[in-house]
Amino acid sequence: MEDKLMLQKQADTIRFLCADMVQQANSGHPGAPMGLADIVTVLSRHVKHNPKDTKWLNRDRLVFSGGHTSSLVYSFLHLSGYDLSLEDLKEFRQLGSKTPGHPEYGDVPGVEVTTGPLGQGVTNAVGFAMAAKYAGNILNSDTATVIDHKVYCLCGDGDLQEGISYEACAFAGHLNLDNLVLIYDSNEITIEGSTDIAWSEDVKQRFEAQGWQVARIDGHNFDEINAVLVNSKEQTKPLLIIADTVIAKGSCKMEGSHHSHGAPLGDEEIANSKKKAGFDPEQKFFVPEDVKARFECAIEKGDLAQSQWNKVVENELNDEQKTLLNNLLNPSLEKIEYPTYEDGKGVATRDSNGQILNAIAKAVPGFIGGSADLGPSNKSELKGMGDFPYGRNIHFGIREHSMAAINNAFALYGLFVPFSATFFIFSDYLKPAARLSALMSLKTFYVWTHDSIGVGEDGPTHQPIEQLSQYRALPNFYTYRPADATENVKSWKKALSMNAPASFVCSRQKLTVLKDKREIGDVENGGYLLTKRENATVTLIASGSEVYPCLRAACALEKLGVNANIVSVPCFDLLVEQDKAYIDSIIDPKTKVLAVEAGSGVEWYRFADDVICMTRFGASSPADKLFKKFGFTEANITKKACELVGVEYKDNGSCQA
Repeated sequence: MEDKLMLQKQADTIRFLCADMVQQANSGHPGAPMGLADIVTVLSRHVKHNPKDTKWLNRDRLVFSGGHTSSLVYSFLHLSGYDLSLEDLKEFRQLGSKTPGHPEYGDVPGVEVTTGPLGQGVTNAVGFAMAAKYAGNILNSDTATVIDHKVYCLCGDGDLQEGISYEACAFAGHLNLDNLVLIYDSNEITIEGSTDIAWSEDVKQRFEAQGWQVARIDGHNFDEINAVLVNSKEQTKPLLIIADTVIAKGSCKMEGSHHSHGAPLGDEEIANSKKKAGFDPEQKFFVPEDVKARFECAIEKGDLAQSQWNKVVENELNDEQKTLLNNLLNPSLEKIEYPTYEDGKGVATRDSNGQILNAIAKAVPGFIGGSADLGPSNKSELKGMGDFPYGRNIHFGIREHSMAAINNAFALYGLFVPFSATFFIFSDYLKPAARLSALMSLKTFYVWTHDSIGVGEDGPTHQPIEQLSQYRALPNFYTYRPADATENVKSWKKALSMNAPASFVCSRQKLTVLKDKREIGDVENGGYLLTKRENATVTLIASGSEVYPCLRAACALEKLGVNANIVSVPCFDLLVEQDKAYIDSIIDPKTKVLAVEAGSGVEWYRFADDVICMTRFGASSPADKLFKKFGFTEANITKKACELVGVEYKDNGSCQA
């Protein structure tokens, strides 16, 4: 490859910027960034991007899965001309800076996705490649190409040891994602030492078995790096580049040592390393002018590429392509024709949810998703919409964790509103990706059916207990557990209006559609006063399937001379965001409060004097017997309410709500 001296100078500039950043912060990871500097330098000449427009649709997506390489990310972005100054680099890992310890989407211009938990970025890259593949299939024509970009991802040993990467990479091979390039930084080092203390698999054979093309290179040989990237333009499968590298490359004494992974190298070591490379050992955060000019060629190249693309979009797309692209970029939620439901009818909320999904899909062309092999049970099929990669039904297979991380990338891509589905109990498998959805404020939706002990005969392994509390504790994540089909519709309306992830926890069993009357508030407030009685002495709070037995209990209580208000709380997360005045208006502070929920229910003590909840795992039995055994019945709710207000309980028989 030509101008190797310049390439070396560029790579060394990156190395020492990374080392200086970590040293100044007195924390961070210099080893991997220094080892990857040669690869990133050559990659900068291949990746198609525009530093002046971080949202250009047809840009290549560049994902750094190992979030501990953040100093490398920031150095690359600064040198390439993104809105990230040298002063920002000097504020590495400091409070309020644009250069946090791991790359965070939205805080750092040019960062495509928040990474840090290993394996997530690899899976996000698969999601970006899937999104691009589908976008190309629906937008491109014989005469005009809208989408033709690559997805590049840099990862390390830790990423490939995480199970999520296997899920995602197997899926990428199955889908033949020939727009995906995964660059594996094979430095054979982990925090505890050499990788061979815990890992000995043949990565090449693993990926070939999954349907990938595999190439192996010296990750410090500019010619080999360039050649494999040139050849990647003609790849016919997803491509894994195994790059043999040396951690902390360029360091005098720490090169190849696992001690360089997560600690500053020290001023003396950095100075000696700079001197060895021909840099001034006294200068920190130094960028030679010719190096800066070479990297900033990305601006001119990116401007030109985007300008040419804009001309294609403006002049060469047919009317159908233009309309579809506009609808994808600007989805019209007002056009959704939601289903309506008859009072008193029994409808499982998983069934109403399936009808809602289809109503949204008909109006929003970017609404796309699928289930982890549970579509018929989750009721998540988009009818008549076809299968991915040409249709909108994605068959994720039994890959809950990668399903959620893939959808994070779909949400970030710029055209799509993704959803995923599984049983509520299996939401545990995808929690790390759901957490990142919340951290990035992504508009991605989770459908979780079989919401409680109502699962029945499948028993405690399939009956969620603590999951509601877990997701309610997650900041910026909104969990809806609707009491009926009508609340389900309203929950979706609210969730679609927000820039945050949401989950819909739906019943397997039929729930009675309640009369759509509200005394104070509505679903959009998280909780609302469903039934109000004069001189009430007790308030019953519930969500989901427990609302109806509370209504029946209120009727029974009235016969015993106890007036009870009923509060339905489809979204606890929204309720706690309301001001005290609103909460006091629906949960009368002069009343005793009893919360009822077929989950662990610990969060309800924020409002309640007592809680009827699950204090153990469930059991295998028909659902009605389980609800009776664990106290989620009209009679037990009535009895507990009487105890709270000091009234003798008498069983007067069943009551109609």
